[in-house]
Order: sequence, then structure tokens, then C-alpha cells
Amino acid sequence: MRNKRFFLVLAGALIFGLLAAVSVSRYLSSAQAYTKNMNSIAVAKVAIPVGTKIIPEQIIMVQFPTESTPDGTFQAAAKLTDRVAVVNIAPREPITESKLAAEGTAGGLSAVIPEGYRAMTVKVDDVVGISGFIMPGTLVDVVVVIRPDDSSAQGPISKIVLQNIKVLANGQNIDKPSNERDANSVKVATLLVTPEQAEKLALASSEGKLQLVMRNSIDQGDEQTKGENKRSLLTGDRATPAPEPGSLKSEQPKPVSKPAPPRPRVQPEVKPAAATPPAPKASVEMIEGAKRRNVDFP
Repeated sequence: MRNKRFFLVLAGALIFGLLAAVSVSRYLSSAQAYTKNMNSIAVAKVAIPVGTKIIPEQIIMVQFPTESTPDGTFQAAAKLTDRVAVVNIAPREPITESKLAAEGTAGGLSAVIPEGYRAMTVKVDDVVGISGFIMPGTLVDVVVVIRPDDSSAQGPISKIVLQNIKVLANGQNIDKPSNERDANSVKVATLLVTPEQAEKLALASSEGKLQLVMRNSIDQGDEQTKGENKRSLLTGDRATPAPEPGSLKSEQPKPVSKPAPPRPRVQPEVKPAAATPPAPKASVEMIEGAKRRNVDFP
């Protein structure tokens, strides 16, 4: 009896051991297959501001699934040393080639200037700088108030000379200031322009007074205006419906002109017809002795 129990326990132990060995083998196989489908890529360990050079202490290597790995990632932290970020990189964000300037680029403002463009600084104040709302990355139009050389012109003229211009920096900040005081204390704004736009902006700033006009970041429309002088200014303007905050012009309902109310129909005054005089009746004068009378005939 004891031997039978012993063999039952031994058989159970062998069965459970075999099941455990199979389970461990399958787990190791799946873990090995999962490891083969992982890539080691470089991600930001801390926040990397735009325009700064990357140092090894800012990088950490993590495992990333092969199917979800972004294009242009780096598999060695040494390849990122002294590369300059052209955008803000958040912590735990994969670092890709599209977020970096070309190799050998110096840090600072020059790293965020695309090829074929220039950075030009203009003087601003609380009014020109839109009360401190001009931040790096915002889009503006440039309006100049200038007095033309033509003597026939009626005084100064205001005209939009540049449209859809990106602000690279306000003051010495190429990123958004950390507090409102820094945003309101800037006296210059750096704009991203082409060489032709730089020439126009230089002439406008030296010959007239500049004004920056903020526009929606997704509004890429090109508006052609005639400009304004004193004569056209005094003609007034029509009232337009106020748009909703953040909406585009294409989303605004067009003003519908209401038809003029119909005029009441005036009935002509009818004058009463003049009464027709009765036709004269025939009468005969009769003399009877000393009396005389008229007798009418129908």
C-alpha cells in the first residue's frame, strides 16, 4: 500500500515538473522572440530647449518595439553629442534627425534659421509688440506708415508690406518666456524673412513707422489691400460681424443683405363726379283775366 502511494506521488511530481519545464521553455522562447523585436534608441532624459547643443547627460537609451520605432532615430548616444535641437524636445521623447540641425551647426538662433532664410530684428514697444503677445513661433503681418515722395499724395499712407512672417525670437529668447514680465520687457523682435523681404523690411523701418499685426497660426491666406490715406480713412467703413475666437474667415457666415420691405400701395384718390343739372322743362304762360301763371309740361 505504501509503495502504491509512493508511486502515485512520484508520478504526480514528474507530471507537474514536466508541465513546469514546458511552461518555462515557452516563456523563454517568447521572451527571446520579444527581445529580437526590440530596438535600443536614444530618447531625451530631460527637456532639451530649442537652439541648445545636446550633451550625453541629456540622453538615455530605452527599448522600443521595432514596429513602432519612428524614422530617423539614433541607436547610440555618442552620435547625438554636440547636435543642436531645432525644436523643443520633451522628456522621454525619441530624438530623431528631423528635430536636429545639420552636423556642425552652432547653437543659438542660427540653428533654427532654415536654408534660404534670414533673421532680421526690428525695434518694438508695447504697441508695436502687441502688448507682449509677440512670442517665438507666432505669425505676424508688417504694416508701415510712410509718407511717399509724390507731392500729389494726400499725407502719409499705411500699407501691409509683409505677410505671414514668423517670429523667431522676442528679445534674446528663442523660446517662450517663463513669465509675463519677461514677455512685456522685450524691446526687439526677430523675424524670419527671405533676402528680398529683408530688403523691404529694412527700407520700411528706416523710412516709416512699423506696426506688427498678429494673425492666426493656421491662417495662410494672402490678402491684397490698397492701403489707406487720409482721404480714404475719412470715408468710413461698414460694420462687420465679430468672429468667434480662434475661427477662420472661411468659417464665418457671410453677411446676408435683407431685402427692402415692400412699399405700401397708395390707392388713387377718387373724386366724386359732378352732379348733372336737370334738363329744363317746357312751360307755357297763361293769362286768365287779371291773373297770369306758368304751366309746366312734363
